[in-house]
Amino acid sequence: MEIQELSRLAYDLRKDVVDMIVAGNGGHIGGDMSVMEILVTLYFKQMNISPENENDPDRDLFVMSKGHSVEAYYAVLAKKGFMEIEEVKKQFSQFGSKYIGHPNNKLPGIEMNSGSLGHGLPVCVGMALASRMDKRENRVYTVMGDGELAEGSVWEAVMAGHQYHLDNLCAVVDRNRLQISGNTEEIMGHDDLHERFRSFGWHVIDVADGNSIEQLCAAFDEARRTKGCPTVLIANTIKGKGSAVMENKASWHHHVPSPEEYEQMIKDFMERKEALAV
Repeated sequence: MEIQELSRLAYDLRKDVVDMIVAGNGGHIGGDMSVMEILVTLYFKQMNISPENENDPDRDLFVMSKGHSVEAYYAVLAKKGFMEIEEVKKQFSQFGSKYIGHPNNKLPGIEMNSGSLGHGLPVCVGMALASRMDKRENRVYTVMGDGELAEGSVWEAVMAGHQYHLDNLCAVVDRNRLQISGNTEEIMGHDDLHERFRSFGWHVIDVADGNSIEQLCAAFDEARRTKGCPTVLIANTIKGKGSAVMENKASWHHHVPSPEEYEQMIKDFMERKEALAV
């Protein structure tokens, strides 16, 4: 799929996310919107992963560390063919459903349960090290939230990634600058996040527009070419990306839209999608 086609797809998947959240009466909608292009780029442009090779030991590995954004993850996995989107919408967050509010590794395409923040990168360090020991050529990816970086386990993993020169490891920070309690810099500031990762020995790529699939593709390609150390993409995204109803509003971290808000969101998604066709 070409970049323009994928950019338009991201807005279709946003609608799927909102449908899930309305049906399930809950969900982390703001982070779903900010991370969408990152997931679309990984699954449709970068990673060697599909329903046909999900048990292949040489497949690329992915962990959704910011597991509360599971609705976006389900939407992308469904589009990739791992699950049926209408089934997800119908069952999401219902009693007894396997489509729960955080990634569930009983579902196809999901490597591990996540959502307790700070676990994804440490696990991925282990995965990347194991792949190297087994002499495999696959790559390991994880997506973290910027609020998640307050967890100490993240920085232990950053040190380990550098120690073992894991150039098959690529982390992405969804840098939308908002978490459930407000602005990240007021709650637990990151200062110069680029310099912080660089000082730990990582190759750091700043993605000026983390909702641009074109910019993300270039960044992931650079990460793939980088040897001798792991890479982190600092993707500057917009929380609630896609509709002015929720963009850059911390209150939309976890929120269910009203019927009026839903109608406006869908209208905004379609207008932005159509603008990409020009």
